[in-house]
Amino acid sequence: MYYFWWLLGLLVWVSTLQTIQVQAIPPRAPVQCDASTICTLYNSYGAWGDRKDCHVKTVKYPTTEEELRSAVAYANKNKLKVKVVSKFSHTIPKLACPSTDNSLLISTSKYDSHIEIDSANLAVTADAGVGLRQLIDKVEEAGLSLVAAPYWEGVSVAGLISTGAHGSSWWGKGGAVHDHVIGLSLIVPATESEGFAKVIQIGPKDQLLNAAKVSLGTLGVISKVKLSLEPKFKRSITYNFTDDSLIETKFIEHGKKYEFGDIAWYPSKHTAVYRYDSRVSMDTPGDGINDFLGFQANEILISESVRATEKAFESTKSVNGKCTLAATTLGYKKLIANGLKNNGQIFTGYPVVGRQGKMQTSGSCLYSPAMRIDSSCAWDPRIKGLFFYESTAIFSITKFGDFIKDVKKLRDINPNNFCGIDLYNGILIRFIKASQAYLGQSEDSVVVDFNYYRSDNASTPRLNQDIMEEIEQMAFFKYGAKPHWAKNRNLAFLNVQNKYPNYGLVYTEAKVCRYSPSSMSQSLL
Repeated sequence: MYYFWWLLGLLVWVSTLQTIQVQAIPPRAPVQCDASTICTLYNSYGAWGDRKDCHVKTVKYPTTEEELRSAVAYANKNKLKVKVVSKFSHTIPKLACPSTDNSLLISTSKYDSHIEIDSANLAVTADAGVGLRQLIDKVEEAGLSLVAAPYWEGVSVAGLISTGAHGSSWWGKGGAVHDHVIGLSLIVPATESEGFAKVIQIGPKDQLLNAAKVSLGTLGVISKVKLSLEPKFKRSITYNFTDDSLIETKFIEHGKKYEFGDIAWYPSKHTAVYRYDSRVSMDTPGDGINDFLGFQANEILISESVRATEKAFESTKSVNGKCTLAATTLGYKKLIANGLKNNGQIFTGYPVVGRQGKMQTSGSCLYSPAMRIDSSCAWDPRIKGLFFYESTAIFSITKFGDFIKDVKKLRDINPNNFCGIDLYNGILIRFIKASQAYLGQSEDSVVVDFNYYRSDNASTPRLNQDIMEEIEQMAFFKYGAKPHWAKNRNLAFLNVQNKYPNYGLVYTEAKVCRYSPSSMSQSLL
């Protein structure tokens, strides 16, 4: 227990440093090669869902579209399967891991130099490897805004649309970034006379776009992405920390009322945090930023201490310890508005108003000089920091309220059993609109995310593991929720093909529209 109070002292000390911009060691490159030229592909957490390493014999790093086409041509000519990874690699499933030795891994980490703004037509075209923050900053410089973005900015343009990454919105085109895609350049296998690979252009009226923009890389290699933009605007955000009564019915009104609203639910504390998040005009005073607490750089000592404390609670089965830490964490989030900063430095009060590009996504722990060795992203696998799983389920609106009621019944048996979830971000509730993408959502939907402790040893059970698994099973089996393509444990993907009405069209539409998948492609999940 002394260790716990020492940790709380550290957290209080950190709260006094809010005016200091803490930098961190940059994340390591996902592809690491040894002297024998055998390479290993990691995700950002340092462990895949099956905890097995992903070994790769051949990796290519194109810097231009022609070099990317040549890499695909090389694979087709030599009958190699192809997988693509960006500079970030934030998926939990092994989407980028080649399934056989007879494969080629293409990294787009160096293919990120081209961003073209078309102000007249409110559009931007970017190389596949361009990072989200790089894209947003360029768009904002031109006096425009990208409407949709995931909450975490450490993703590439092609990677985020391919896996269905999203923010939160039922308004306009919705919160999923792929629904703002109006064009793609796709590199596909070709005949020998065509050079073994070719670039095809997919426009907004091309039926193939619905198959290609969320395809998990199965149709070919995305080389360029074209996104729609809007004139620049600001956002106003207020967090309302309140009780969770009637959350099972209030979620609909909240999603309809606030363009970018979400709800963070902390079941053990009977607390719901409603995010009032709407666009406002550019002349609204405020220069705030959204520097989400979980994505800020952390002193390595603190990250390791939090992990060590949680491991101690797990080994001693200390539910009360987790609950005390969860309550302290929630109180700290309320104190600092979960990372909102009115002037870019500190939180001084609601509402926090800022430009869209500074409010829509965050990830400040990504950026720092390599010589910084005292801070990092909290989950950096090079330190003994946070190690967790993330489950994400996508519900039909008509079923979501009943799911919440069932979780409440489970919670009411013993609220403390949910402290392990509340220690992270609780249960995050977001909204995404119906999509024409074949692997997007066929109806307006509600997305639930929750993180939980992951043991260093795969065979070691987690504290209250049965509760978390019951939530997963209710979501995916009782209520037929769909999985997020880049998250979840394997169980979430059971019978997934039956949950997407147009699942098979990813292939059949491709055959109709100029391109027939060859042995170079790999099947969905």
